Amino acid sequence: MKQISSTQNPFIKSLVQLQEKAKARRQSGTFLIEGQREIMLATKGGYELESVLFVPEMISEAEVKQLAGRQANLTEINREVYQKLAYRDTTEGILAVAKSKSLRLEDLQLGDNPLVLVAEATEKPGNLGALLRTADAANLDAVIIANPKSDMYNPNIVRSSVGCLFTNQIATASTQEVIDFLKSKGIAIYCATLQDSTYYHTQDYSAPTALVVGTEATGLTQEWRDASTKNIIIPMQGEIDSMNVSVAAAILIFEAKRQRGFNL
Repeated sequence: MKQISSTQNPFIKSLVQLQEKAKARRQSGTFLIEGQREIMLATKGGYELESVLFVPEMISEAEVKQLAGRQANLTEINREVYQKLAYRDTTEGILAVAKSKSLRLEDLQLGDNPLVLVAEATEKPGNLGALLRTADAANLDAVIIANPKSDMYNPNIVRSSVGCLFTNQIATASTQEVIDFLKSKGIAIYCATLQDSTYYHTQDYSAPTALVVGTEATGLTQEWRDASTKNIIIPMQGEIDSMNVSVAAAILIFEAKRQRGFNL
């Protein structure tokens, strides 16, 4: 088994680039996954692992093989190298290099009555991660990111989604491409926006539905408001007129799930 003990090793330097640079991730078609649960969910979600690096004092070779299967090359590293690569302060001494997926709209597999979340131009990786956690909790059919502002394999998205990046069907595209896709599938579009809106709980989400949320600062673009089946709003009873996008999305999603009898 290969062993690496120097942070100056060329392979380790290339992995640092994967952690830090979206360009490096795009060019190589790979990204880093950190942690046992995240690696387990990635393999379960069909992601191919190229390499697995682990600190033998923190996790045994047997545990690594059980997590990674037989497909990945295993490399022992020391704590110094691990700390150079690790994104989190506390983790389990294991990282994997995985092949990224295309995340194309045409690759989504939707059933007869899909419930989809669309997030337009979400800027903060932490918010994207929280949206993916909510989508997993509700067992949504897909999450679509319109006009993405962040690389989906950003380590902060992987971390904040606690692996739900790998448990959801995800696609990214321009706003117009997403609108065209939804309309071609006969999916009603419900846009969370202040303009010309009605209360969210008065609408019927039992048919094919896309719930669309925008940024907290500027909301959804005019393209979405023009394409909307209905604009919806959550009644606000305090002093502010908006809430965190992941919280708002959760309220809308679970109302739709309630109407559908929480069918899994």
